[in-house]
Amino acid sequence: MPASFVLKKSADKQFHFVLTAENNEPILTSETYTTKAGAQGGIQSVRDNSTKDHLYERKQAADGSHYFILKSANGEPIGRSETYPYLDAAERGVAAVKRVARRAPVREEI
Repeated sequence: MPASFVLKKSADKQFHFVLTAENNEPILTSETYTTKAGAQGGIQSVRDNSTKDHLYERKQAADGSHYFILKSANGEPIGRSETYPYLDAAERGVAAVKRVARRAPVREEI
């Protein structure tokens, strides 16, 4: 299955998206948006900013796991990764976002 952005609507009528890798595993989950158009703008922001390494903030959680946040050019968070047990695994997640985000189609699950 190809990588894709999965656009979802929650029970409280908020929208968010998940970028999945080629293996259908989530690699980036967005913030919530009040409108579908807002979420679609977030997807475009991921596409526009995904190749810029300086916009990835690498973090370590209290339990020692690693994750990253992709930020837009204005410094606002666009999406957050899953947690990874090791830093090199988180770096592979960053590489996956860089590799697939620009061309990943949008699949709606609304």
